[in-house]
Amino acid sequence: MKVRTRMCLGLLLVTGLTIGVSQSVLGQEKEHAVSPQELRNDVQKASTDRQSNETAIRELLSTEQGQKALKSSGADFTKVNRAVSQLSDEEAARLAAQSRAVQKDIAAGNFTDRDLLIVLLCIAALVLIIVAVR
Repeated sequence: MKVRTRMCLGLLLVTGLTIGVSQSVLGQEKEHAVSPQELRNDVQKASTDRQSNETAIRELLSTEQGQKALKSSGADFTKVNRAVSQLSDEEAARLAAQSRAVQKDIAAGNFTDRDLLIVLLCIAALVLIIVAVR
């Protein structure tokens, strides 16, 4: 009787362990909602977009007209340049879109120097204000 009881307990233990291990292995084999490759691609795209946005803002501010606008407002290019990296992704995207539009208008000859000065001053002021508020 004792031998039977021990065998039954042993059999139950082995069966329980087998079921538990197989469930955990099967659970790991299921594919996640988002694959690791998709996550890597999304992170890479966000990083590339951020870098592109910062570059667009810095390119506009580093133009001859941008330098003149910064000097006339008393803003230091180094401070504004540093502040660009502190912008949130949304703020950087919005200012980059404006910077690209201004550069396109400059290339097309749609902006006078006065218009450009006003826009550049606004962009520099926005960058400094956003960073100062944080």
